[in-house]
Amino acid sequence: MRGMIAPFASDPAASRGRLHAEPRGETRGPRNAFQRDRDRIIHAIAFRRLGHKTQVFVAPDGDHYRVRLTHSLEVAQIGRTIARALGLDEDLTEALCLAHDIGHPPFGHSGEEALTEAVADAGGFDHNAHTLRVLTRIETPYPRWDGLNLSWETLEGLAKHNGPVADPPWALAEVDAAMPLDLGGWPSLEAQVAALADDIAYDNHDIDDGLRAGLIDLDDVVAQPLVAPGWAAVSARYPDLPPQRRVAELIREQIGRMVHDLLDATGAALADVAPGSADAVRGAGRVLACFSAGMAADERAFKRFMYARLYHHPSQLAVAEQARVVIAGLAAAYRADPALLPPHWRAALPAQEPQRARHIADFIAGMTDRYALARYRALIGPIDLGEEV
Repeated sequence: MRGMIAPFASDPAASRGRLHAEPRGETRGPRNAFQRDRDRIIHAIAFRRLGHKTQVFVAPDGDHYRVRLTHSLEVAQIGRTIARALGLDEDLTEALCLAHDIGHPPFGHSGEEALTEAVADAGGFDHNAHTLRVLTRIETPYPRWDGLNLSWETLEGLAKHNGPVADPPWALAEVDAAMPLDLGGWPSLEAQVAALADDIAYDNHDIDDGLRAGLIDLDDVVAQPLVAPGWAAVSARYPDLPPQRRVAELIREQIGRMVHDLLDATGAALADVAPGSADAVRGAGRVLACFSAGMAADERAFKRFMYARLYHHPSQLAVAEQARVVIAGLAAAYRADPALLPPHWRAALPAQEPQRARHIADFIAGMTDRYALARYRALIGPIDLGEEV
């Protein structure tokens, strides 16, 4: 039985189903559709590999820095808290949060840019579309079909958590052709919450990692409009605590402030629209999970600050350029000589383009940072990515 659930929440009992029918007697354990989706994602090989994929820092040796896996867990924690407060389906929200980064190649956005260029003649690469490709095709733990056979609601939320998709990349178009996801419409409220939980997590946790690495200055961070009120509150509570000791409390304060703002603004939007079902959320014609106007403006300004000071820091850009060299080199090597692929990938290599190049991109995208570096060094030569971070 579902507890304090809102009428506009997604209902696993009313799911639009899966691409491949699964008779009731074949389900294992007392789980509903969204709980099974979440569990399938957690047990996926692609999910485990997130433990060695870049979040901010490439192939860090330091154990204290976040990677895609720890980021995804943090997003899920925030997402579940918001979903519970709004009366949404927590399991669907968690599944979306956990899976949202599965399609990222090694080395983060620099790796994606390089891979996109390397297979531009085959339609390019898009990490969000690749998430859907991984979950519907590349992961093969079941005997009767490819993919994890996730519910329509989970696939829809992953495809559209950032809003309607007017011009889907080829990989997403393929998934949509097999199981139409209404790409031109808005997604469930659970998907909208997952997108904002992602923003809250990386806005705040990247402060922690950036300060730890010495790439951003605490005084500059706490002067930002998004952060200044939280820093003032923490400093008032702990005036005698050294500034560096206040940072962890600042992160907690910031997350709390942003979550409460989101709940207030989303509550107002829901009161205005009064959707009576999950489909009414999809038909609202606009996003309903949101920050207040002031918080949204401050959050956008903070992102610009972090891009300028952290993500585009000279040391980060130098490493990103080397990461692009690795991905471009691997793509060129495998396309020139597919015999270099592992046996099972070589055996499944399509005969024709663009499927052939896309298959090679699938292999490279699944690599962890350290595996990509190892293959580059074995096939091409030495390279220094400053892994001493």
